[in-house]
Amino acid sequence: MIELQSREPIFHHPEKFGKTKQDIEDQMCDEFWEVGASGRIYTKQDVVETLLKRYNDPGYQDIWKTSDFEVMEIAPDHVLLTYRLIQDHSRQTRRATIWRKENGQWKVLYHQGTVVRS
Repeated sequence: MIELQSREPIFHHPEKFGKTKQDIEDQMCDEFWEVGASGRIYTKQDVVETLLKRYNDPGYQDIWKTSDFEVMEIAPDHVLLTYRLIQDHSRQTRRATIWRKENGQWKVLYHQGTVVRS
């Protein structure tokens, strides 16, 4: 599932998938939600608002590296993708994304980040 690996970390590829509200929403299932590394729950609206602020901040820097991808089909047209994310050369998290194929297009259904303690 190289196609999905290339989309991770989700929402960190505005140069490929766009920066507008519609571009962001097109990547998400209607019932999308996320559990952040802090344990906080984020709705689709929370994520869209955060991303629009981030994408419109000319000083924002997005430094990250992904590795250790694993992909598992969990149901027809549903895939669980897990990986390690290092942000700003220091913060390590394990990530899990459930992707669902709708009308031939992969969309994010659920995402979770968990901080890796050293």
